Amino acid sequence: MRFVVAGGTGFTGERVVATLARLGIKTTVVARQSSDTTGVRLLGASVATAELGDSSALMAAFRGHGVLLYVASMGFGHIPGVINAAKAAGIRRAVFVSTTAVLTSLPVRSKPIRAAAETCVRESGLDWTIIRPTMIYGSSRDRNMSRLLRHLRRWRIAPVPGRGDALQQPVHVDDVASAIVEAALRDVAIQRDYVVSGAHPLTLRELIAAAGAAVGIAPVFLPLPSSLSASALRVIERTGLRLPIRAEQLDRLNEDKSFCHSAATADLGFVPRHFADGIRAEALELGIAAQR
Repeated sequence: MRFVVAGGTGFTGERVVATLARLGIKTTVVARQSSDTTGVRLLGASVATAELGDSSALMAAFRGHGVLLYVASMGFGHIPGVINAAKAAGIRRAVFVSTTAVLTSLPVRSKPIRAAAETCVRESGLDWTIIRPTMIYGSSRDRNMSRLLRHLRRWRIAPVPGRGDALQQPVHVDDVASAIVEAALRDVAIQRDYVVSGAHPLTLRELIAAAGAAVGIAPVFLPLPSSLSASALRVIERTGLRLPIRAEQLDRLNEDKSFCHSAATADLGFVPRHFADGIRAEALELGIAAQR
């Protein structure tokens, strides 16, 4: 059965394509004209050019495939058109990658769009599965942990909002990719949604300390008043100035993000790696890991 991957040139998507390649599964990647498809072509994937908002082009790209893996963002309103294109192309089985951010109690701007997208998937009539990862890390393409690693390596000082005791549970990109593919291959996953998270939750301070250890640094924590810092960021954001962190992201750092992945373990064989192992592997890839 041939798979088609939307979002296959992205950080997570390319790892999904690599996982399919290891299993010998023929794959087509749907990509924008401007996307760099070098990596997926080297993995043996075919490429079809289409914008996610162009249902006609998507239908043409999807035709002849049995399984859709949607690894692009569900926060841009494309899901109804994607579902219509998949059904018109004869696809029945589909896995959609959402995020645990839909479970936040904070007024995150993208939450209503993502929640509506998930509802659309559930009501689609497809044999669907929804995968909800926590924050994904694990390579030089990771925009969160790679920045933290480089910052600690250079500066050592780690600003921490509040007490730094809110729980975090990042998940390695290869573990997410495996869960996505396994969900597509296992009938037990049909009409189910799964959280995929790291092995264990850590406090923000523990996470930063583990990242520091990966690059041979004992971080110096700089506590910041969280509410005051978030308010200041919101004022600056209204000026249009781009900042390395947004107020919304700062609020999320102060929210517990501990998630149980036992259903994914039971149904998908999901066994995520420990953060200390994953973050050291990322530091090695970046060429800044501590010598042992």
